[in-house]
Amino acid sequence: MPIAERVRKVEAIVIAHKDYAEADRFVRIFSLEHGKLNTLAKGVRKVNSRKAPHLEPFTHSALVLARGQSFWIITQADTISNFSSIREDLAKTSEAAYILELVDKVTVEGQSEPALFRLTLETLRRVDECSDSFNVVKYFELRFLDMSGFRPELTTCVVCGKEIQAQDQFFSVSMGGILCPQCGTLESGAIPASRDVLRFFRHFQRSTYQQLEKLDIPMKTRTELSRLIGSYISHIMEGQLRSSVFKQQITRH
Repeated sequence: MPIAERVRKVEAIVIAHKDYAEADRFVRIFSLEHGKLNTLAKGVRKVNSRKAPHLEPFTHSALVLARGQSFWIITQADTISNFSSIREDLAKTSEAAYILELVDKVTVEGQSEPALFRLTLETLRRVDECSDSFNVVKYFELRFLDMSGFRPELTTCVVCGKEIQAQDQFFSVSMGGILCPQCGTLESGAIPASRDVLRFFRHFQRSTYQQLEKLDIPMKTRTELSRLIGSYISHIMEGQLRSSVFKQQITRH
């Protein structure tokens, strides 16, 4: 077997790990070159392990992998960024966990997703640096939906096809888009969507991050926008994410 098939050097974000045997860990990573991979780090739980600090969740690391019988084995690990602010702030930790859980849910092992990798990495950097990560996370969610093939329809009614006007509307998670007032009142489970929240929803969908970075959104609109997008994502993921529940618990406290 050629060495290129036996050894891989990857740039990766650590999604999660799980203890295995007496001193090992399974480490799930999202790599630039090969997408999501389930790997094994041998001896990483020993007190003198040099690899352990580089394999914690949220860490951006440079890794060397060797082909094992069943898994890729992590033979070398070096931190590129450990996002210290995320680790020291519980609210930021919850946002980072949410981002990586979404990525983990939609990615397929061994399938390269370079655009999603770059979006995820840049989002973690922004969460790490920003004091208020609302716009950061909403931008990620809309780009994530685009990349996953679930872009919501926000300009025409998904039932009758009429162009949406500047007035209160409805949103259907099952149909993935806005309903006009006439169709929305007839649709079971449609969520009310105010004119203001729809305006910001569209703005996040069509704008660059630089255009959104300093956007000031009223708290009431933030709550409504989060509810709409969160309901849609939960529907796509066929259930609420564990990290979403964690985020809600932190917000309440």
